[in-house]
Amino acid sequence: MQTVYETMYILRPDLNDEQVDQVAGKFEGLMREQGAENLEIQNRGKRRLAYEIGKHRDGIYIQMNYTNGAKAIAVMERAMRLSEDVIRFLTIKQQVKLEKTEETVAATPVSA
Repeated sequence: MQTVYETMYILRPDLNDEQVDQVAGKFEGLMREQGAENLEIQNRGKRRLAYEIGKHRDGIYIQMNYTNGAKAIAVMERAMRLSEDVIRFLTIKQQVKLEKTEETVAATPVSA
């Protein structure tokens, strides 16, 4: 069993592409410093929010998937809370069972 974490955060819609990359890079660097591995970052783009958050109707969604980041989550979420660019964030934990076959290793989610 391996624990995989996923953090989704929403940035202010008025940020340009360079600023979005800078903020995402800051959080990526923070996670790497804290020992997170297999870090994958996906920019999901600007989307309409279901409800207004701090006078914002749109937001830029960024998704991070990583392993071995349990210690880093508190540090990262504190940095997100203090950042004026992040308007909302959420971290979830998934248990993944590794199945070995002759040629490949497949990861399948385990239901709770």
